[in-house]
Amino acid sequence: MIYLDYNATTPCDPEVVEAMMPYFTQKFGNAASRTHPYGWIADEAVTQAREKVAAMINAVPQEIIFTSGSTEGCNLALKGVFELYAGKGKHIVTCATEHKAVLGSCRHLERMGAEITYLGVNGEGLIDLDELKAAIRPDTILIAIMFANNETGVVQPVEQIGAIAHEYGVLFFTDATQAAGKCRIDVEAQHIDLLALSAHKFYGPKGVGALYIRRRSPRVNLRAQLDGGGHERGFRSGTLNVPGIAGLGKAVELCMKNMESESARLRTLRDHLEQGLLQLPGAKVNGSPEHRLGHVSNMSLGSMKAERLVSALNSEIAFSVGSACTSASKEPSHVLDAMGLSDEEMKSSVRLSLGRFTTEEEIKTVLEKITARILKTVE
Repeated sequence: MIYLDYNATTPCDPEVVEAMMPYFTQKFGNAASRTHPYGWIADEAVTQAREKVAAMINAVPQEIIFTSGSTEGCNLALKGVFELYAGKGKHIVTCATEHKAVLGSCRHLERMGAEITYLGVNGEGLIDLDELKAAIRPDTILIAIMFANNETGVVQPVEQIGAIAHEYGVLFFTDATQAAGKCRIDVEAQHIDLLALSAHKFYGPKGVGALYIRRRSPRVNLRAQLDGGGHERGFRSGTLNVPGIAGLGKAVELCMKNMESESARLRTLRDHLEQGLLQLPGAKVNGSPEHRLGHVSNMSLGSMKAERLVSALNSEIAFSVGSACTSASKEPSHVLDAMGLSDEEMKSSVRLSLGRFTTEEEIKTVLEKITARILKTVE
């Protein structure tokens, strides 16, 4: 089977697995055990991973806390800010095309008394910066806009959003789950105050992620959502997943080593795939052609329903009709709906996401199989 669902998850790189293995057996200590070498060795692995994550986004190690993944990071950022800054205000600005980890957190906060503004997007999936400015109120405490969309790969103007947030004295959180390891992230240049990422999106293990929390200019504080032993500067109590954190650090190291060349390689393969599929009747690319990640393609494929295509090819090609987190639902994509696609366009939309182990030969085969299946149906 050919795997083209890298936005859902990625396989662990063999070097990542190798880096993790000692921490399951020989180096199994608890990183919070400060009285003996087992704990010291585990703590050193955590420290090194923290340094690598910080370097990837131009932060300092003390601004990185480890989580179970981006869903927890998004929840902690949104709920933690709301609970701690409620005295300043209860208004949050976000976007209609956010991941459900953000939208679900916002719905929860609305039940707690928050007021949420959901910005729309244009046909390319991008927010309007003037609309963002107009949405900010004296009681706005947080802007939460994702870095790159999980369904379309569309990259928002993060630097401008961050500059606007800081101009108005508002915190800026970005869900960088799909962007981490695939494009440049600089929390200083892009004025980011909080950022979530997840290891399994860039060849690390599942169940581990990180949350960046700015320490100065401005200093950001959060109300912890897990209480206990005060781990991770008190923001996230619980015994640290040392093997997973070591794997996250190694995954970051590998991504940073060849990010530019790998992005260029995948963009070339993606463009070749798109150009072939665009020859099909009614086919179109969904999302900004200019402002998107190079490895993702969201396409409407004419009259053939996406679910039917997935079913027909499910023993040959692994791909998605939307977000893996919501693909079990029969509801249309909230992302494509917000972009103004028709019902027919949404029902025929597929997400093809490429990755480190995708080959030119695989793309050729995928193009042939999808084209043949759709043309057979049209006939």
